[in-house]
Order: sequence, then structure tokens, then C-alpha cells
Amino acid sequence: MQYEMLELDVDESTHVATITLNRPERLNAMPPSMADEVVKAIDAALAHKVRVILITGEGRAFCSGADLASGGDLANAASHGAAAKASLLGSYNPMMKKIAEIPVPVITAVNGPAAGVGCSLALSGDFVLAGASAYFLQAFVNIGLVPDGGATWMLPRLIGKARAFEMMMLGEKIGADKAYGWGMIYKAVSDEELMAEARTLAERLATGPTVALGIMRRMAFENLDRTYAGALEAEAEGQHIAGDSDDARIGAIAFLKKEKAEFTGK
Repeated sequence: MQYEMLELDVDESTHVATITLNRPERLNAMPPSMADEVVKAIDAALAHKVRVILITGEGRAFCSGADLASGGDLANAASHGAAAKASLLGSYNPMMKKIAEIPVPVITAVNGPAAGVGCSLALSGDFVLAGASAYFLQAFVNIGLVPDGGATWMLPRLIGKARAFEMMMLGEKIGADKAYGWGMIYKAVSDEELMAEARTLAERLATGPTVALGIMRRMAFENLDRTYAGALEAEAEGQHIAGDSDDARIGAIAFLKKEKAEFTGK
């Protein structure tokens, strides 16, 4: 399948799919149609039975947010709230929901700005790596709008209410080192090391027990809104599913033999 605003690369040898947002001349600003393409690219990657998905941006930005200057639905968001709502419900929200439902680990490699919905996309990774030039920005307050892309749900859970309000209500840039210090991201690295680090991690995760890893990420999302008792029940069900996988059998045999498990992802 051909994409206009991104590139999809599936490495059959490592079982890693890389989705690269590809509008570098616009700092990878995201119109609704790009969000739609992300959804299609994820489906295409999963059809190839990949075991990890890596998301990054081409050029000097990860994603500078919704494309407010392209003449799209959000261009007149301040005076046409209904159009902004339609774009969120029709394109951006489905993209974020799709990422949350991916049954394999997700890595984001953040190069340069990650603003607005681009910030939400960047933080949707299970592992978020940021280069030295990266920053995370919720600038909606500067144009009289509110954060979207799941940011109001995500940020308080990642960094607490006080820091979430700092990002949302002051609209200031949070650099890679500060984001790491806050516990908002997995790792801050140099720009030069970013993609090598991300790919090394992706290849490591791709050799893991894919069924169990997928259940882990699903439970981490769902248990945020469950009671403790509900989380315990979900874990028991998850353990049932994982325990019946081929990788659980392989892992048990390897453990008994004191060998390293060679997981197949099934």
C-alpha cells in the first residue's frame, strides 16, 4: 500500500515495523488524513505478524501537532468548534485508540518537537526514547483551546497532577532531560544515538514472548481504571491466556534446562 504522508518499513528478519511520519517540510504536522494513514499502517504492519512497532518522524521533528495551516478542519478551530470535534472523533481519536489496542510492544523515537497531538502520539509508546533536541509541548492554552489526543488522561497518570497542569496550563516546552527526570519517558539520548538505541530495543523486544508482552500492555491500560480486585481478576485471566501460549511452554522448558528461551512470538 502506498502512503502520502508516512513510510512503513517492515523488517521480516527482525519482525519490527517502523512507521515514519513523513512531512518534514511541515515538521510532520498532522492533518486528519495523516492520522487515518497511521491507522492503516498499523493494520498493515500487524498483518505481517510483526512483534514490535516503532514510530518516529522524518527530519528535524517528531510531529509538531495538528496541521493548523493546511486549510484542514482544524484551521478555524477557534471559531468552528464543531469542525474540530469532528476531526478528533473521526481521525485523531481513532488513531490513539488503535495504538492503545496494538497487541505488541510500541516504541516511539522522538526527534525534535512533539507538540499537541504529536505529544500525545509520542507518549503513547510503551517505551519513549527522546533525542537531545526533542521536547514535549502542550501549547493549546496559547490559542485558547484544550489538550486532546488523550493528553488530559495520559499526563496526570504519567507525571502527576501538578506537572500535568504545568504542561497544560502554562504551555511550556519540556525538554528530553526534564521529561526523563519526571519519569515521563523511558530514556533521553543524544540525537545521533536515538534511532540506533530505538532499533536495538525494538529488536530485543521482538525476541520476547509476544503474547505475554501484548497482555502486559493491555492490562496496564485497562487496570488504570479498575479496582484492585478487578485488576487481580484481569491478571488471572491474562495469566491463563499467556500460560497457554507456545512461548510459555518454551520458557518453562528452557527454565528447567537452565537455557535461554528462544521465543517464537506465538
